[in-house]
Amino acid sequence: MIEASVSRRYARALFSLALEEGRHERTGEELEAAAQAIRASSEARTVVENPGYTAAHRHAVADVLVQQLSLSPLTANFLHLLVDRQRLAEIGAIARSYGEMLDEKVGRIRATVTSAKPLTEEELRRVREVFSQATRRTIVLDSRTDPKIVGGLVAQVGPKEWDGSIRTQLERLRRELKSTPL
Repeated sequence: MIEASVSRRYARALFSLALEEGRHERTGEELEAAAQAIRASSEARTVVENPGYTAAHRHAVADVLVQQLSLSPLTANFLHLLVDRQRLAEIGAIARSYGEMLDEKVGRIRATVTSAKPLTEEELRRVREVFSQATRRTIVLDSRTDPKIVGGLVAQVGPKEWDGSIRTQLERLRRELKSTPL
């Protein structure tokens, strides 16, 4: 809980600066790219997470990220601040918090739709449209498949979940049949 609060504070500070510069979208992309690069590299993760490495080692990781990802001075300075404050290991949580703030600012909401088989582009467009109308926000849709749901859709839109899967409907029917006296 405390780490989430700290991550939000760092994200809020960066968001405020990026908003002043009018680079809030780009800064969010850069921050997510840096977090992804650290997650993807076992060497970088080791240096960032292992207390046996010095701040100089972590600054070197930040410098490589700045160079490889062509990060803006704002994001570069932020990464070095995280190193100085011993918070670079929390970059993933900070990036998530920043993304939530950015989504809120630009009127976006993230949604995940799960189906038994992959959805076509047209089906995804229709799902996006329905949820966009329901929430009055722009939907950023992530599509997943899970054959266990048999058919139908399960959608997670922000904190809300809609379960229209056949699996759930069959489970409800099973419970009703079991509870009905003969």
